[in-house]
Amino acid sequence: MAEEVKTTTPETPEQTTAPTPKAPARKKQKRSVPDGQMHVQATFNNTIVSFSDKKGNVIAASSAGACGFRGSKKGTAYAAQIAAEKAAEIASSQYGLKNVDVFVKGVGMGRDAAIRAVSNYGMLVAAITDVTGVPHGGVRPKGARRA
Repeated sequence: MAEEVKTTTPETPEQTTAPTPKAPARKKQKRSVPDGQMHVQATFNNTIVSFSDKKGNVIAASSAGACGFRGSKKGTAYAAQIAAEKAAEIASSQYGLKNVDVFVKGVGMGRDAAIRAVSNYGMLVAAITDVTGVPHGGVRPKGARRA
C-alpha cells in the first residue's frame, strides 16, 4: 500500500484573506419638497390620494383600502378623509410639503372630503383642478340588424 504524504506550508500574513473593511454606507439625504401636487382619484369603490413633487414623482400615497376600510365603506367620504390625512402626514413630516396644487379625478364621494382634510391638516391649497376624463365621440354604434 502506498502512503500519502501531506505537505503543509506555513501561512504568511500576506496569504491570509482578511475581509476588507467596507466603505461606510452613505446616509440617504432627506429631500425637501416645499411645493408639490396632490392627486385624488375618487371612484365609487375607492379613493386614492397621492402626493408628488412638481415633476410628478410620487413621495407619499394612501388609499381608503390601505387604511383598513373594506367593501362599500371604501367609497365613503370619511374613508377618503382618513386616507388623505394619512398621506398628508407622511408628505409633510418626511418631505416638508407645505403648498399643494390639487388635481381631482373621478366622480366618487371622496372628492371634496380629501381636499378638506388636507386643508384642515395645515397645508395650503393653491389651486384645484378637475382632470376627470370626458368622453367625446361616444361608443361605437351597434351594427345594423340582419335579416
